Amino acid sequence: MVEAWHQPTAAPAPTDDHGRPQLVIEMLNTAERIAVPAQCDDGGFRALDLDRLAHRLRDTRNGNELPMDPALMDLVYRIQRHFQAGAIRVVSGYRTRKPTGQSNHGRGRAIDIVVPGAKDEDVAAFVRSQGFVGVGLYPTSGFVHVDIRPASYYWVDWSGPGQRNREQATLASQAAANDARAAASGVRPHTRWSEPSGDVDAVWRNAGSTSAPSDTEDTEDDIEEDP
Repeated sequence: MVEAWHQPTAAPAPTDDHGRPQLVIEMLNTAERIAVPAQCDDGGFRALDLDRLAHRLRDTRNGNELPMDPALMDLVYRIQRHFQAGAIRVVSGYRTRKPTGQSNHGRGRAIDIVVPGAKDEDVAAFVRSQGFVGVGLYPTSGFVHVDIRPASYYWVDWSGPGQRNREQATLASQAAANDARAAASGVRPHTRWSEPSGDVDAVWRNAGSTSAPSDTEDTEDDIEEDP
C-alpha cells in the first residue's frame, strides 16, 4: 500500500489560463480529489477554494472540518511545484483536537503527505529548507508530516499505523540555521493560527493580527489518530 502511494500520477497537474500548475490534493482515505488554481507562483488561494480544501481535508472519522492555515496550503503548493508532482497525496489533514491535545493538526496547521514519484527523505529535506516548519519523517508508515510554526523542529518516528509515536528529534542545528537563512531572505516566522468561528474570508482578514506562540507546543498527537 505504501509503495502504491508513492507511484507517480498518471497525468501532470492541470494548469490555469497562465500555464501555472494547479494545486491538486488526493485524499488517500476517501479517494476524493480536488484541483484549485493558485493566484501566484508561490501559492495564494481564493477564500472559496480554501473552503473547498478545508472540506476535503476534514477529519474523516467524524466529519469535523476547520479552515486550513493559508500559509500551510502555500507550502504544500510549493512542494508540489518543486517536485513537479501531478498531485499531493494526503494521509491526514485536520484532526479534531483532544481536550488536552497540542497537535498542529487540530489547528489547521499540519498535514501528512506523500509526494508521488518522490522519496520521503527528499521531500523532508526540501521542506526543512523553507524555514519555520515542523517536519516529521515516518519511514514505517510511509509519509512526511509537514506543519508551519514559529521555530523549526525536525523529527523521525519509526512507529507504524495504530502504534504510539516513537519520536526522535533530529538536526536541531540545521533547524536553527534554516530559520536564520529564511529570516535573512525576508521570510517571517509564522504566527499562531486563530481558530476561526466564521468563514475563511474572516480568517484571511484576521490572520495577520495574531500573536506568536511559544515554541514549546507538542509536535504531533500519537500516530494512532491517523484514520
